[in-house]
Amino acid sequence: GGWSRRKMIRVVLISTMMLAVLASGGVQAPGALPPALRLRGGSAATHVRVKKAEEFLKVYSKKDRLSTTLSDFLREKAIGGDQTMRDLEAIFSGIQSACRSIADMVGKSGIQDMTGMAGTGENVQGEEQKKLDILSNDVFKDKLTKSGCMAYLGSEEEDEAIRITGKFGGDYIAVFDPLDGSSNIDAAISVGTIFGIYKGAKNADDFPLKKGSEQVAAGYCMYSTCTILMITLGDGVNGFTLDSSSGEFVLTHPNVAMPKRGKIYSCNQGNIPAWPESLKTYFDKVCKGEGESKTKYGLRYIGSMVGDMHRTLLYGGLFLYPADAKNKNGKLRLLYEASPMAMLAEQAGGKASTGKQRVLDIQPSELHQRVPIFIGSADDVDEVCKYA
Repeated sequence: GGWSRRKMIRVVLISTMMLAVLASGGVQAPGALPPALRLRGGSAATHVRVKKAEEFLKVYSKKDRLSTTLSDFLREKAIGGDQTMRDLEAIFSGIQSACRSIADMVGKSGIQDMTGMAGTGENVQGEEQKKLDILSNDVFKDKLTKSGCMAYLGSEEEDEAIRITGKFGGDYIAVFDPLDGSSNIDAAISVGTIFGIYKGAKNADDFPLKKGSEQVAAGYCMYSTCTILMITLGDGVNGFTLDSSSGEFVLTHPNVAMPKRGKIYSCNQGNIPAWPESLKTYFDKVCKGEGESKTKYGLRYIGSMVGDMHRTLLYGGLFLYPADAKNKNGKLRLLYEASPMAMLAEQAGGKASTGKQRVLDIQPSELHQRVPIFIGSADDVDEVCKYA
């Protein structure tokens, strides 16, 4: 069939932009398309599209010149900062290196036979380990150890915390879930890494169990359509997206602020029959638009905490995994899932509660302790906790 005028204009515009870039040896900065390459005559719509193309080049050029990498971001914090900030620069160097490696493994898992069960039995949680669980755990342990800052490492995949001594020994504790949502990996659904960092363990003979409020940093890395690393150093939340061409994490989500209230809830609805009646009442109300906001809430659920929390952090709403008849103490782990996410939520203006207590105020009793959690927009958490 013949080409429409609109399609021909689009092709000309794309060709014009490409020629302009090639003729100038790169992106025009800060100017517009070279005069010799501008379209002459034609409709007003054509000129509008050319103008938009010129504006695109200006914006693209500006972003290219002003992009901030995670390394730049941390270096700026470390310069003139205290020793903790300088240590965090080294720690996050290891974290971003580990996340790059895991992102690569996740992306190639279907090709390189890294999906499926590992055949090594269950972890301490009673969960059968997948191949990528073990590989991701090994990568994270290696990169954090080589930062030279760690005294202890606590992982979902390890029965007990690992003591780091010798030339690599330091003063910090890292707790982490190396591959959250790994049950999704065979279906190519979003997975992620969650981590929390504590200080003050250099001379500890046993693994120090600290409240989440004592974290000096926390974050998660989501492996999805792109790889995004969300972090907090205790002064707000910033997100960095992996640029596959440079291998750098680039600042794309500065100063993340969670809305005070959302209209989305995220939970495993298959567990609702086992929930307390009061909690069922809350969801019956908000789904009908009879909650405090008078807005009808909708369900969005991925099945990995990282994926569901990422959406909640950006759009607001509520993520929850309450205690129920089957999981009387909750399902998620306090130290390396609930507490890091709670720090991120609070630093973005949200809240995190067990329904009775602020998550960050809980004194852990063991590495793999579980807790119920309600986390998200401040007003949504306040409301649901009246029914919890």
